[in-house]
This record gives sequence, C-alpha cells and structure tokens, in this order.
Amino acid sequence: MRENVRVTADAPSFSHAGDYQELVDEISELLGAPATLENRDFELIAFGAYDSEDELDASTLDPVRTRSILTRRSTAAVRTWFEGFGITRATGPVRIPPTPEAGVHRGRVCLPARHRGVVLGYVWLLDDDPGPSDAQLAAAMEVTGRIGALLADEAQHGADLTRELRAVLTAQADWQRDMAVAELRIALGARADGPHTVVCVTPWPSADPDDAPSLRTLPGATALCTVPWGGGPSHPLDAQADSQSLALLVRLRSTDTLTPATSAAARLLERARESAAGVAAGRLGLAELGSAWQEASASARAALAEPGLGPVARWASIGPYRLLTALPRESAQDPAVRTLLEHAHHELARTAEVYLDRAGQAGRTAAELGIHRQTLYYRLSRVEQLTGLDLDDGEDRLLLHMTLKAARLP
Repeated sequence: MRENVRVTADAPSFSHAGDYQELVDEISELLGAPATLENRDFELIAFGAYDSEDELDASTLDPVRTRSILTRRSTAAVRTWFEGFGITRATGPVRIPPTPEAGVHRGRVCLPARHRGVVLGYVWLLDDDPGPSDAQLAAAMEVTGRIGALLADEAQHGADLTRELRAVLTAQADWQRDMAVAELRIALGARADGPHTVVCVTPWPSADPDDAPSLRTLPGATALCTVPWGGGPSHPLDAQADSQSLALLVRLRSTDTLTPATSAAARLLERARESAAGVAAGRLGLAELGSAWQEASASARAALAEPGLGPVARWASIGPYRLLTALPRESAQDPAVRTLLEHAHHELARTAEVYLDRAGQAGRTAAELGIHRQTLYYRLSRVEQLTGLDLDDGEDRLLLHMTLKAARLP
C-alpha cells in the first residue's frame, strides 16, 4: 500500500505539481521504495512514501532526509557534499554511500532528471541491500526523463514573465509599480514570497527577446527582460538612450546568500564581455523589487566606472557609489571642478583622485603614479589653481573627491 505526501506549497500558478507527484509515485512503485524529487537547487518538489512490510523508522528518516522533507530544502553544505559525487554531470544512476558524520545514515541512489543534456532536478532513493536491480533503475530512469521534460517546460514558462518583470522595473508611478508587482506575484504563486534578488547587466547587446539567454542555463533564474539603459524613470541617462540593460530576477536560498545571482551574472557576462553586472541586496518577497533594481543597476554602473569593483559588483561592496549613483548627473558635476574635468587636464584629475584615494599621503601617491614628490606637489598646486579649492580643507577635498568619482559614472 502506498501513502502519498503532496508537496505543493512552493508550486507556482503555472506548475506541473500534480504530474510530478504522479511520476514520483510511479518511481516509488517501480522500485518498491520511497522516492523524493528535488529541483537542481535541492528544493523539494514531491515526496512519495512507499510502505512495504517494514514500517518506516528513524533510520529511514536520517537527519538530511528529515530536513529535506520538513523544510522542503537542503543546506548549502549538504548540496555541496552530494554534488561532489558528480550528480550534476551524471547521465545515469549515482550511488552515494552512507556517511554518518555528514548526517547521511543510509546510502542514496540519485537519478538525475535531465533534458537536452542539462540536469534540472534529482530523484532520490534510499539504497538498501541489495537495492534496486539494474532493470528497475533503467525503468526508473525512463520516468525520470519525463520529469526532466516537465521541469524544462516549467523553466521555459519563466520567459513568459518578461512583460510582468519589465512592467515593475519601468513603472512611472508608485501605484503603477504596485499593480505590476501584484501581477508578477500572481504569476509566480507561492514562490513570490521567498528570498530574491535582482541582477543588472549593462549595457546589454540586444533588446531582441530571441537573443535573450535561456533561464535554464542560469542558476535560480525566475524571469528576465531588457529595459532601457539606466533602468527606468529614476535615473534616465540620455546619452545612452538607445542602449539596453538586462534585468534578471533570481531566487535565493536565503537573503544573505547571493551566490546564485553572482554565478548567473558571471555567465551572462560571457555573452556581453564589454559590460558589467550589478547584484542588489537580497530581499524577501517582491514588494521592494523597484528598489532592488535601482541597487543592481547602480552597482553595474559603479563597476563600469571602477573596474576594480567588477566585473560583478554587489551593492554592499560599492562604497561611496551607493550615494553617487543616486544623484542626478547634473547635480554630480560641480562647477568648481568642471575645468579640471576637461580632457586637457586628464592627468591632473587622475593625480588628484589618487591623492585623495590615498588619504592625502604624498609618498604613497607619488609611488603609485610613478612620479617624484616635487612633481606631485606641482600638480596638486595646479589643481588648486584650476578649481579654486583648498586641498588642506576637508570639505573642499570631499567635494573634489566625490565629483571626480561621479564624473566617471556612465
């Protein structure tokens, strides 16, 4: 007799949840053993418990299995441990031995759910002695292939969220953004309430949807779209009006673990090598999606201005650019510094910025620029003459420093 445990809490409005459950039940029936289905992020999709003559006991639900069923996900450490057995590359069943020190008291059999060469999920079985036969596993792998096709179909449906995501990111008014967020939340279903972040890659080479990457190739990707460079109405950049940025909504395991987003950003930059990427802070739910997009696009701009921050810059790492990117471009160009920013004075501007970056330490500045100290002092005096600023005055130094940095922002 079989007892089914339905796991649908994380299913989106477009979902094959019932189909997954039936296929997992079919695998449990074929093998006469409990089976679980997880996506490639190790989040539980379905669990079929098969009752044999022996009752399920504590040894069946070892710590790792218990956590997976009760919390519908595994820890990053557990995921890394299992992936170490090559399950992300496997095309057939993978046997994993028991390792009590890792919380795995009983061995596992992993059946990778693949579609067109890409692993999209895993079916897990407890590996008893003697365990399933090769013929049973071959039959189960055929069912697992059907699961892979469903996972691919559901992932591809994420492309249909382009309109909803673009509407959120380009909304002109708060009420418009609220309505757009509500539509996106409905489309995502229960997944909308989990941890998310936003990635910006800018400039993106094309606005053509056919040129957009597949969500299946990006870890944790939920939706993507292109928007005009600058990210919408908050900070329009007229000089780049014909350029595009790519926006990617990424599902996280927790708000402070941005690895899926940075990995996706790095993969996107393989297609846009002259660009930079920014990653916003993680958030629960979608209510602050507009703010997250501003953070991501600001971080990408900072990485373009300051290559040392990139090519993938996190909002938490861009320092003063968190303030500078929030300023309108005309406000960041102080009249006192305008002459210094002319091309003819490029070397003086660079000298001043390095000097201020090094907290006014002449020795470090001269060494970095490869010039004599007297040359440095001469250049700094020229900077004061051109700007009318006093480099011994803290406020003048702050004004000059921020203006020089803002001038390099695209």
